[in-house]
Amino acid sequence: MANRLAQDAFTRDQGDDGHLAGVNATLRDVRVVHLRSIRASDEMEVLQAFDRLSQEARYMRCMRVVKAPNLERLRKTLAAFRWGGDAIIATVPAAEGIDILGGATCIILDDPTRCEDAISVAADYGGDGLGSALGHAIVDAATWRGLQAMEGFILAVNHPMLRLAHRLGCTIDRDPEDASVCLCRLSLQRA
Repeated sequence: MANRLAQDAFTRDQGDDGHLAGVNATLRDVRVVHLRSIRASDEMEVLQAFDRLSQEARYMRCMRVVKAPNLERLRKTLAAFRWGGDAIIATVPAAEGIDILGGATCIILDDPTRCEDAISVAADYGGDGLGSALGHAIVDAATWRGLQAMEGFILAVNHPMLRLAHRLGCTIDRDPEDASVCLCRLSLQRA
Protein backbone atom coordinates (compact mmCIF):
# COMPACT_ATOMS: atom_id res chain seq x y z
CA MET A 1 0.00 0.00 0.00
CA ALA A 2 1.31 3.45 -0.86
CA ASN A 3 2.05 5.73 2.06
CA ARG A 4 0.57 8.81 0.42
CA LEU A 5 -2.62 9.50 -1.46
CA ALA A 6 -2.49 10.55 -5.09
CA GLN A 7 -2.33 14.32 -5.56
CA ASP A 8 -5.76 14.28 -7.18
CA ALA A 9 -7.39 12.27 -4.37
CA PHE A 10 -8.80 15.48 -2.90
CA THR A 11 -11.46 17.37 -4.83
CA ARG A 12 -12.98 20.81 -4.52
CA ASP A 13 -16.65 21.60 -4.52
CA GLN A 14 -19.04 24.05 -2.86
CA GLY A 15 -16.35 26.62 -2.29
CA ASP A 16 -12.67 26.29 -1.56
CA ASP A 17 -12.76 23.33 0.82
CA GLY A 18 -11.46 19.93 -0.17
CA HIS A 19 -12.60 16.45 0.60
CA LEU A 20 -11.40 12.97 -0.10
CA ALA A 21 -13.74 11.70 -2.79
CA GLY A 22 -12.78 8.10 -2.09
CA VAL A 23 -9.93 5.67 -2.61
CA ASN A 24 -9.46 2.01 -1.82
CA ALA A 25 -6.60 0.89 0.39
CA THR A 26 -5.29 -2.66 0.64
CA LEU A 27 -4.21 -3.63 4.15
CA ARG A 28 -1.32 -5.94 5.04
CA ASP A 29 -3.69 -8.91 5.34
CA VAL A 30 -5.05 -8.09 1.82
CA ARG A 31 -8.43 -6.86 3.06
CA VAL A 32 -9.57 -3.80 1.13
CA VAL A 33 -11.16 -0.78 2.80
CA HIS A 34 -12.59 2.36 1.26
CA LEU A 35 -11.25 5.70 2.56
CA ARG A 36 -13.38 8.80 2.10
CA SER A 37 -14.40 12.02 3.82
CA ILE A 38 -17.15 11.69 6.37
CA ARG A 39 -20.61 13.07 5.57
CA ALA A 40 -23.43 14.31 7.80
CA SER A 41 -25.47 11.39 6.45
CA ASP A 42 -23.00 8.98 8.15
CA GLU A 43 -24.49 9.74 11.58
CA MET A 44 -26.12 6.32 12.09
CA GLU A 45 -22.99 4.51 10.93
CA VAL A 46 -20.88 6.55 13.36
CA LEU A 47 -23.24 5.58 16.20
CA GLN A 48 -23.01 1.91 15.20
CA ALA A 49 -19.21 2.13 15.06
CA PHE A 50 -19.20 3.66 18.55
CA ASP A 51 -21.40 0.83 19.84
CA ARG A 52 -18.91 -1.73 18.46
CA LEU A 53 -16.01 -0.16 20.40
CA SER A 54 -15.03 -1.89 23.61
CA GLN A 55 -15.03 0.08 26.88
CA GLU A 56 -11.23 0.11 26.74
CA ALA A 57 -11.18 1.37 23.15
CA ARG A 58 -13.63 4.14 24.05
CA TYR A 59 -11.41 5.17 26.94
CA MET A 60 -8.27 5.13 24.78
CA ARG A 61 -9.98 7.24 22.11
CA CYS A 62 -11.86 9.70 24.34
CA MET A 63 -9.35 9.69 27.22
CA ARG A 64 -12.24 9.38 29.67
CA VAL A 65 -15.13 7.01 30.33
CA VAL A 66 -17.85 7.50 27.71
CA LYS A 67 -20.88 5.24 27.91
CA ALA A 68 -22.90 6.86 25.12
CA PRO A 69 -22.18 9.48 22.49
CA ASN A 70 -23.56 12.99 22.83
CA LEU A 71 -25.91 13.09 19.84
CA GLU A 72 -26.18 16.89 19.72
CA ARG A 73 -22.39 17.25 19.77
CA LEU A 74 -22.02 14.55 17.10
CA ARG A 75 -24.44 16.37 14.79
CA LYS A 76 -22.67 19.71 15.30
CA THR A 77 -19.30 18.09 14.66
CA LEU A 78 -20.46 16.32 11.49
CA ALA A 79 -21.94 19.59 10.21
CA ALA A 80 -18.70 21.48 10.93
CA PHE A 81 -16.39 19.18 8.97
CA ARG A 82 -15.03 20.46 5.70
CA TRP A 83 -15.07 24.03 7.03
CA GLY A 84 -13.61 23.51 10.49
CA GLY A 85 -11.53 20.43 9.80
CA ASP A 86 -11.58 17.06 8.13
CA ALA A 87 -12.56 13.52 8.98
CA ILE A 88 -11.55 10.54 6.89
CA ILE A 89 -13.32 7.25 7.50
CA ALA A 90 -12.50 3.69 6.47
CA THR A 91 -15.52 1.66 5.38
CA VAL A 92 -16.45 -1.76 4.10
CA PRO A 93 -19.74 -2.87 2.55
CA ALA A 94 -22.31 -4.23 5.02
CA ALA A 95 -25.82 -5.64 4.78
CA GLU A 96 -27.38 -2.29 5.66
CA GLY A 97 -24.93 -0.17 3.63
CA ILE A 98 -21.49 0.28 5.16
CA ASP A 99 -19.61 -0.32 8.37
CA ILE A 100 -17.11 2.26 9.61
CA LEU A 101 -13.91 0.51 10.73
CA GLY A 102 -11.94 3.56 11.73
CA GLY A 103 -11.53 7.25 11.32
CA ALA A 104 -9.03 10.06 11.47
CA THR A 105 -9.92 13.66 12.25
CA CYS A 106 -8.22 17.00 12.22
CA ILE A 107 -9.97 19.93 13.85
CA ILE A 108 -8.61 23.38 13.01
CA LEU A 109 -7.58 25.23 16.16
CA ASP A 110 -7.89 28.92 17.08
CA ASP A 111 -4.60 29.36 15.25
CA PRO A 112 -5.85 28.51 11.72
CA THR A 113 -2.45 27.13 10.71
CA ARG A 114 -2.70 24.27 13.24
CA CYS A 115 -5.05 21.39 13.91
CA GLU A 116 -5.63 18.73 16.52
CA ASP A 117 -5.77 15.22 15.12
CA ALA A 118 -7.05 11.87 16.33
CA ILE A 119 -7.21 8.36 14.90
CA SER A 120 -9.41 5.44 15.91
CA VAL A 121 -9.34 1.89 14.52
CA ALA A 122 -11.71 -1.03 15.17
CA ALA A 123 -10.01 -3.80 17.16
CA ASP A 124 -10.43 -6.33 14.34
CA TYR A 125 -8.35 -4.10 12.08
CA GLY A 126 -5.61 -3.13 14.53
CA GLY A 127 -2.09 -4.04 13.41
CA ASP A 128 -3.05 -4.51 9.74
CA GLY A 129 -2.10 -1.04 8.49
CA LEU A 130 -5.48 0.69 8.76
CA GLY A 131 -4.16 3.18 11.31
CA SER A 132 -1.26 4.01 9.00
CA ALA A 133 -3.58 4.45 6.01
CA LEU A 134 -5.86 6.75 8.01
CA GLY A 135 -2.88 8.62 9.50
CA HIS A 136 -1.36 9.30 6.10
CA ALA A 137 -4.76 10.32 4.72
CA ILE A 138 -5.41 12.87 7.47
CA VAL A 139 -1.85 14.25 7.18
CA ASP A 140 -2.44 14.61 3.43
CA ALA A 141 -5.80 16.32 4.06
CA ALA A 142 -4.23 18.80 6.50
CA THR A 143 -1.35 19.48 4.11
CA TRP A 144 -3.80 19.94 1.23
CA ARG A 145 -5.61 22.58 3.33
CA GLY A 146 -2.32 24.43 3.84
CA LEU A 147 -2.07 23.74 7.56
CA GLN A 148 1.43 23.99 9.01
CA ALA A 149 1.24 21.72 12.05
CA MET A 150 -0.77 18.94 13.65
CA GLU A 151 -0.89 17.95 17.30
CA GLY A 152 -2.63 15.19 19.15
CA PHE A 153 -2.93 13.71 22.60
CA ILE A 154 -2.40 10.00 23.27
CA LEU A 155 -2.60 8.17 26.57
CA ALA A 156 0.90 7.07 27.57
CA VAL A 157 -0.37 3.47 27.93
CA ASN A 158 -1.65 3.40 24.32
CA HIS A 159 1.55 1.92 22.88
CA PRO A 160 0.12 0.95 19.45
CA MET A 161 -1.03 4.53 18.81
CA LEU A 162 2.28 5.96 20.06
CA ARG A 163 4.13 3.66 17.63
CA LEU A 164 1.88 4.86 14.83
CA ALA A 165 2.53 8.51 15.72
CA HIS A 166 6.27 7.81 15.64
CA ARG A 167 5.99 6.12 12.21
CA LEU A 168 4.05 9.13 10.90
CA GLY A 169 6.98 11.34 11.91
CA CYS A 170 5.58 12.96 15.04
CA THR A 171 7.69 14.18 17.90
CA ILE A 172 6.38 12.65 21.12
CA ASP A 173 6.71 14.25 24.55
CA ARG A 174 4.97 13.76 27.88
CA ASP A 175 2.38 16.41 28.60
CA PRO A 176 3.99 18.60 31.28
CA GLU A 177 0.59 19.00 32.97
CA ASP A 178 -0.39 15.30 32.90
CA ALA A 179 2.21 12.51 32.84
CA SER A 180 -0.44 9.99 31.74
CA VAL A 181 -0.72 11.77 28.38
CA CYS A 182 1.73 12.21 25.52
CA LEU A 183 1.65 15.20 23.20
CA CYS A 184 2.43 14.31 19.59
CA ARG A 185 3.35 17.04 17.10
CA LEU A 186 3.96 16.93 13.37
CA SER A 187 5.24 19.80 11.24
CA LEU A 188 3.58 19.89 7.83
CA GLN A 189 5.95 22.48 6.38
CA ARG A 190 7.99 21.20 3.49
CA ALA A 191 11.75 21.57 3.78
